[in-house]
Amino acid sequence: QLQLVESGGGLVQPGGSLRLSCAASGFTFNFYAFSWFRQAPGKELEGISCISSSGGSTKYADSVKGRFTISTDNAKNTVYLQMNGLKPEDTAVYYCAARESVQATCRMSRFDFDSWGQGTQVTVSS
Repeated sequence: QLQLVESGGGLVQPGGSLRLSCAASGFTFNFYAFSWFRQAPGKELEGISCISSSGGSTKYADSVKGRFTISTDNAKNTVYLQMNGLKPEDTAVYYCAARESVQATCRMSRFDFDSWGQGTQVTVSS
């Protein structure tokens, strides 16, 4: 049974950093592409980053480009999102999602994913 479990969220001051983790189980990790999404209160779900199954392709939303970095550790079956330079507008529930794909590129549309974690809250406030 495919399972994704996010962790690493919390309260951080503006300008601070957090690293989110998404532990995956129940499937062959390196046959899957992953994305991170977030949903702020009253807003739609936003795709912010993705990584291909090979790790060779990554994408970022303009809102996080240059501040966030997605990566995977195949030995640990874990996807990471390193978040630096956090801003109050980054406050949201962050979700990890997976899709079976060996394509060279990745996708950030929520409609491409049917496997989701439970989410982890990130709050950026002084």
